Amino acid sequence: MESSSSYGDSGVTTSRRTRALLPVVARVLLSVTAFALPATAADTVRVVTHRDVTVVTDPSAGFRSYPAWGVFPAPDYPVRRVILRVKFGCPDSIRCADWDYLDHIMIRRRGGSAGASLDYEIGRMLTPYGGAFDRDWNFTWTTDITDFASILRDSVEVEYYHSGYEPDADRGWRVTVEFEIIAGPPVISALSLRNIYDGMYPYGDSARPLGESLPPVPFTVSDSADHVRFIVYQTGHGGDDSGCGEFCDKYRELLFDGKVVDRRQIWKRCGDNPLAPQAGTWIFDRANWCPGDLVEPDVYDFAVEPGSTHSIGMRMEPYTLPGTDSRESVRAYLLEYRGPSASNDAAIARVVVPSDDDEGRRLNPSCLGAVVEVRNLGAAPVTKLYIRYGTLGFEDQSFIWEGQLPFNASSRIELPGGIRSRPGRNTFTVAVLSVNDSVDAHGEDNEARIVFHGVPSHLSPLVFRLQTNSEPSQNSYILRNADGDVVDARAPGSLLPDTTYLDTFRLDPGCYELTLNDSAGDGLEFWYNTRGGRGTARLLDIGGAMIKNFE
Repeated sequence: MESSSSYGDSGVTTSRRTRALLPVVARVLLSVTAFALPATAADTVRVVTHRDVTVVTDPSAGFRSYPAWGVFPAPDYPVRRVILRVKFGCPDSIRCADWDYLDHIMIRRRGGSAGASLDYEIGRMLTPYGGAFDRDWNFTWTTDITDFASILRDSVEVEYYHSGYEPDADRGWRVTVEFEIIAGPPVISALSLRNIYDGMYPYGDSARPLGESLPPVPFTVSDSADHVRFIVYQTGHGGDDSGCGEFCDKYRELLFDGKVVDRRQIWKRCGDNPLAPQAGTWIFDRANWCPGDLVEPDVYDFAVEPGSTHSIGMRMEPYTLPGTDSRESVRAYLLEYRGPSASNDAAIARVVVPSDDDEGRRLNPSCLGAVVEVRNLGAAPVTKLYIRYGTLGFEDQSFIWEGQLPFNASSRIELPGGIRSRPGRNTFTVAVLSVNDSVDAHGEDNEARIVFHGVPSHLSPLVFRLQTNSEPSQNSYILRNADGDVVDARAPGSLLPDTTYLDTFRLDPGCYELTLNDSAGDGLEFWYNTRGGRGTARLLDIGGAMIKNFE
C-alpha cells in the first residue's frame, strides 16, 4: 500500500505522487490521468445526451435501458477529436448503488427514429462499489472516442445500458453522458467501420470452445484505404473454482494474416484505480476491469495496400474447466482509413500532473515535476520534441524530449524541475514548440492548459505518526526530497506489530515526497483481512495537531 501527501511552498513541501511498488494490489494514493483541451477551446461543441439521469436496475430482467437523442455536428463539420465524459453521482432521493455491474454506452441509431440500427459500443463502464459514498459524492471519467467521429453526426440515439439485479427503489446512480467534439482537420480520413466481434462468449467450456466463437475474419481493403485499425473492448466475467473469468489472469493473442502480432494479459491492477477508496473488494485485481472504471479499448494499426486481402483474429490462452461459468465480453471493430494527413504532427493528449481532475486525484497535488502525455498523430515517427511549460505567473521552463514514437502511439513525459504555484487556484500551461526540429502541421492541439490547486505549505519540523497493524513486515516508508535523495526511512522488516512510531522530520524549505508502502496491497486496514488488524498513518505538526490522516 502506498500513500503520500502534499504540502509546501513557503516551508516544507511534501508531494502526493506515489511510485508503483510490486506486488501491490491497493494503494492509498495513486493515479490515472486527465484529458487536456487545447488552450483555446472556442471551437469545441458539447453535446449532453444524458444529464443527471437517475439510473437503477431492473431486478426482474437484469438490465435497464436509458436511450436519449443528441444533435451532433453535420457530416461536413471537420472533427479533430471527440472526448466522452461520464459522470456518476448519488441520486437526490436515493443512495448510491452497491455493486460493480457491467454497463455499456451505445450508439443505437442515426437520423431519427426511422434510422437503421447501428449498435456500436463506444464506452464500457464498470460501476463502483458505492455503499460508502456520501450524498454529495461524484466522479468523472474521460476517454477518447475519435474513431467513432464519422457516425456521431446529425441526430444520434445514445443508449446508457445498465445491468444488474439490485433493488431499484432505494439505490442507483445519477449519470451524465457528455461528448466534447473538437474542431480541426481530421488526423485520418475514415472510410468504413464494421463490427467484427460482439457478444458474451463462453471461455473454458469444452463444449463451446472460445476459438469457434471468435474465428479469424477475412476482409478486403477498399481501393482508397492504406491503413486499417482494429479496436477491442474486452473484459472477463463469471466465476468458477479457478477464478475465471472475473479473477482470471490469462493472455490474449492478436493474429494478423495468421501470425501473432501481439500478446497481452487480460488483467488489470485494481489498487491503482483513481477512484479510491470504495466499499467492497475494489482492490482485487480483475480481468481487464476494475470497479469504478471506464474501460480503455486496445487499438492496433496496420499499414496495408489498397485492394489487398487479409484476416484478423484473436485467441485466448488455452483453458478448460468442466462446468465453468467463465465468459469474455468482447466487442471489436475494424476501421479502414486513408492517412495520416500530415507527416510531423504531435498533440498534447493529457496533462497528468498537475491537475484538479478526478482521474488525477491520486497523483495530485504535487510540487514535483509535471507529467504530460503526448501522442504522435503524424506519419513520421516522432523522435524529438521541444516542449515549453510552466505555471502562469512564474518563469517558463523548456525541455527537449528524444525517443521513438510511431503513429498513434503516446508517451508519458516527465518534465524536469518543480511545479511552482501559489496558494489556491493556479493554471499550468504546456506547449510543443517543434516536432522533429520542424513546425508541427497542426499547432492548435500543441498547447494545453489546466487548472490546479497549489500544494499546501507547512513549517518544519513535522511528525509522522505510524501505528502498525498485526502484519508490519509488509510495511515501510521513505521520505525523499525533490532531487530524489532519501531523507528518512523505515526499511521493510524493521517495524514491530501493534506499535506506535513517532518520527520527527526536521527539513529545509523545499519539496518532499513521503511514501508509505504495503507489499501485500491491502493497506493498514482492510475489512476482508481482519487477521491483519488495524493501523493508522498521520502527519502531525510539532504540537501534535493533525495535518493529514491517510485513509
